[in-house]
Amino acid sequence: MRTITGTKPDGCAVKSSVAQRDDADIEAILSLHNIELRRGENFRLSINELILAPGCLYILNGSNGSGKSSLLHLLALLLTPDSGDVLFAGKPVQTPADKKRFRRQITLVEQDPYLFDSTVYDNLAFGLRLRQIFGDLQRHRIDKALQAVGLSGFEGRPAKELSGGEIRRVALARALVLQPAVLLLDEPTSGLDRETQPLLESVLADLVQRGVTVVLSCHNSLQLGGLVAETLHLSAGKIQTETKNRSHNRS
Repeated sequence: MRTITGTKPDGCAVKSSVAQRDDADIEAILSLHNIELRRGENFRLSINELILAPGCLYILNGSNGSGKSSLLHLLALLLTPDSGDVLFAGKPVQTPADKKRFRRQITLVEQDPYLFDSTVYDNLAFGLRLRQIFGDLQRHRIDKALQAVGLSGFEGRPAKELSGGEIRRVALARALVLQPAVLLLDEPTSGLDRETQPLLESVLADLVQRGVTVVLSCHNSLQLGGLVAETLHLSAGKIQTETKNRSHNRS
């Protein structure tokens, strides 16, 4: 049996294995073990082992139909595998109560995000209200998130008046205000303009520095400025390879 392990600086690592796992090898924020997930008659996601470490950036690539979105939804605890184990911070995710509790620490931003037909502020405040975060703290988080995505001053803008790129940035800001332990991004670079690319890189760098685990999907190999990331290649529902993404020195 073959084990493929990738590592990166500052203790980040990712492991996918068909062999017996050794949990002592790595501290995991989110892990999958012996996962089988069937979608329809012709697709099966099969993950022997995937261990994601805190404060690391992972790039999930693969062609259309390879299972990237299914894997992200599984990591977001929005899908239940047919068999296998999902663990969050070493604790099994088994019951609906488990899912509800751990979902509050995981946020998924879809490729085509949906915004409520209200203001930008209301869209960002929605999740905070569910978490009983109001007043000055709510406004501070919203202001900081909008600044991070380059949309300061957009609080009162109706969502229906936003461009496609602005919608995606608001969706990212909506995720940032929740301060998740794990952030999942489905094709965030698709159609990305030159103005938004540096913003995304800055957001990702800040998240990783603060210990957030980030997994983003893309079709092909991806370069993100000075960031270092582990690459997971998904093909026909299986992780085939893991390689360290090339990095560039920050100026």
